[in-house]
Amino acid sequence: MTVVAVKKLLQVEKGSPHPLGAIPDRDGVNFSLFSENAAGVELLLFERHDAPEPFQVIQFDPFVNKTFHFWHVYVRGLRPGAHYAYRVDGPWDLGAGHRFDRKKVLIDPYARGNTNSLWQRVDACGPANNLRTSMRSVVIDMSGYDWEGDRPLNRPMEETIIYELHASGFTKSPSSGVTHPGTFSGIIEKIPYLKELGITAVELLPVFDFDETDILRVVDGTPLHNFWGYSTMGFFAPQSAYCVSPESGSHLQEFRDMVRALHKAGIEVILDVVFNHTDEGNHQGPVFSFKGIDNRVYYFLVPSDRQFYLDYSGCGNTVNCSRPIAQKLIIDCLRYWVRETHVDGFRFDQGSILSRGEDGSPLPYPPVVWQIELDEELADTKVIAEAWDAAGLYQIGHFPGDRWAEWNGRYRDDIRRFVKGDPGLIGAVASRLAGSADLYQSHGELPINSINFITCHDGFTLNDLVSYKEKHNEGNGEGNRDGINDNLSDNCGVEGETDDAAVEVLRERQIKNFATILLLSRGVPMILAGDDVRRTQKGNNNAYCQDNEVGWFDWTMTQRYHEMFRFWKRMIEFRRTHSTLRRRFFFNGAVNERGLADVAWHGCTLNQPGWSDPDARALGMTLGGFDGDADIHVMLNMYWKSLEFEIPPAPGRRWFKAIDTAAPSPHDIANPGDEVEFAGNVCSVQGRSIVVLVSR
Repeated sequence: MTVVAVKKLLQVEKGSPHPLGAIPDRDGVNFSLFSENAAGVELLLFERHDAPEPFQVIQFDPFVNKTFHFWHVYVRGLRPGAHYAYRVDGPWDLGAGHRFDRKKVLIDPYARGNTNSLWQRVDACGPANNLRTSMRSVVIDMSGYDWEGDRPLNRPMEETIIYELHASGFTKSPSSGVTHPGTFSGIIEKIPYLKELGITAVELLPVFDFDETDILRVVDGTPLHNFWGYSTMGFFAPQSAYCVSPESGSHLQEFRDMVRALHKAGIEVILDVVFNHTDEGNHQGPVFSFKGIDNRVYYFLVPSDRQFYLDYSGCGNTVNCSRPIAQKLIIDCLRYWVRETHVDGFRFDQGSILSRGEDGSPLPYPPVVWQIELDEELADTKVIAEAWDAAGLYQIGHFPGDRWAEWNGRYRDDIRRFVKGDPGLIGAVASRLAGSADLYQSHGELPINSINFITCHDGFTLNDLVSYKEKHNEGNGEGNRDGINDNLSDNCGVEGETDDAAVEVLRERQIKNFATILLLSRGVPMILAGDDVRRTQKGNNNAYCQDNEVGWFDWTMTQRYHEMFRFWKRMIEFRRTHSTLRRRFFFNGAVNERGLADVAWHGCTLNQPGWSDPDARALGMTLGGFDGDADIHVMLNMYWKSLEFEIPPAPGRRWFKAIDTAAPSPHDIANPGDEVEFAGNVCSVQGRSIVVLVSR
C-alpha cells in the first residue's frame, strides 16, 4: 500500500473513543489514544515511512476530541498505508511518576504496524526533539484478506506436540536456501520439513514489534543486537524485520500468509508474548510509547521515588497488569491476534507478573489471568504460562482452570539430572512420566496443564546439554557472567566438539534418551527447534544477542544428522500412534480387558521400583493399553553398566521391541510394523539407554 501525495489538508472531525488505535473505513481513519493524565495530544501524519516532516499536524481539542481518558479524532480522506505518530503533552514531574515530553514522538500502542527506517534509539533517550529520527506507525486495513476458509485448528491439548522456534533464526542462515531468509515468508518454505518431522504446533519466539537495531554492546568489533525480541515495542504489530515489505504496510498480510500456510499443513501457531515489560526500560531508557503517553498508569514505580521503576522482569521496568487499561490492552491484544490472524495460542513470558497486584504482591485471583481464563472469545485458544518471573515468584501449578498450561521447570530439571546419571531420582522421574500429579492434581488440574520440555530457547540446546559441563557465553560480551551456571548438563567426557567416536556415540544415545522420555511422558511435549538435528550454540546458554551462526538454524545439519532426525520423527510418530501416551487424565488404577493396570512401576525386578533406594538409576514402567491399543513396557537404565530387567507377561499377546536407544540407526527405533518379536523373560538394557516393548 502507498499513499498518494496530499495536495491539501485533510478534513478533521470529532471521531470516536472506540476502538483504540487507527481504524480505517471507506471514508477515512479514526484515531483513538488512552491517556489519563495528558494535558494535550497531537497527531502527526506522514506521507511516507521516511518523511522527515509530517504533512499535517492535528491538535486535539480536549472539549471536542476527548471522552473520559480517550483522545480521539476522525481524519476524512486519509487512506491505509499512511504513516502517523503522536506527541503527548503534560506534566514533567518525576517525583509523581510523570514523564510527559511533547518533544518526543510516540508510536501508537495499538498500531497494527510500525516502521523504523529513520529510528535512532539514542535520540529517544535524550532531551532533544526526535521528530526526524522517530519511529512511525502505519494505518493498516484489516479487511479484505482471503483466508480461503481458514480458521484456528483447535487441536486438543493432549494431541499437541510443540516445536519452539525463532521466526527469523529458523531460516536466516544462507544454508536455508529460502527466497527471503529470516522472514515469515521463509517459514512457509520450510513447512515440508516441519510436516515431515510430525510436530503439530510451532511456538514462535516474540513476533510483536521490537527494536532489532538496538546495539547492546560491541564484541571484537561486531555489534550485538536484541535477537530474541523479548522487549516489545508494539503489541499489535508484527515485527517489521520479519516482513519482506514493511514500509508498504504489508505486516498483517505477510503474517496472515504464514498462519494460513501452516494451518493448511495441520500446524498450529502459538505466539510467545511479552506483557510483563516493554523496551522502554528503566529511567535511562528511551521514550517512544507508554512512558510518554502515561508513564504512571502503565508501569510499576518505586513508591518512595517514582522516577524509578520496580523491576520484577529483570529488564528495567514492569507493566502494571493490575491496572484496568493494561488489562484492556492485554485482552484486546489477544483477541486481535486470534480474530484477525487466526493464531491458535499464546505462551506468556514471565507469566507470574500477570498475577501481581498494585503493591507487587501476588493476588489470589489476578484479574487479567482470570479474564483470559473466562473470556469466551479466547475459549478455544491455548494459553501457556512461564509460571515464574525474574523476582523469584514461582507458581507452577497455580494458574487456574484446565486451560492454563505451564512450562514445567521441574520436569526439565528432574529429567536432566536422571539422564546424566544422578541417583535416587526414580520417584521424581515416575511423577514426571505420569504427568506431574504432585504439581497439578491437588489444584484440580490435569496432565495437559504440564508443558514438558528438556530444552528451550533459554539455555543449552540438547546437543550442548550432552556436550558441555560449563556455559561458554564469552561471545555475549558480559564476561561469561550471563546465563545460568547450573545447567544440569554433562559433556560425556570431553568439553565441546570432539572427534572421539566413543564420546559421540554416547552423546547420540543421551539425546535419544531425552527424546524418548519426553515423548513417552503424559502431558504436552515441547521440542526446541534444531534439537532434532543436533543444533549447537557452541556452549552458549544465553544466545539472546547472537543474530549469527550461533543463533541460527544450520540447515546443513539436516543432512549430517539425518539419522537423528529419523529417530525424532519416528519417536513423534510412536507417540501419535499410541493413545495411551496422550490421555488427558492422570493414571487412576484402571485395569484393561487383559488384566493390566493403566500403569505399573518396576525396577529391574517386576513391581519393585525401589522408591527409597538412594542409589537407584533404573526404572521400569508398564502401560496397559485400552480400546485395542498396544500395551507398552519401558525400561530406563541411566546406570553406566548393563542391567537385566524382568519382563511382565502380556496376556494373549506377544512383546515386540520398538525402541532401543543403544542400537545404531535404523535399529534404534523400528518403522511401524517392523518391530522384532522379543522372546524371553529378561531383557538386557545397556548402560545409559532405554528399551521400549509393545504388545500385539
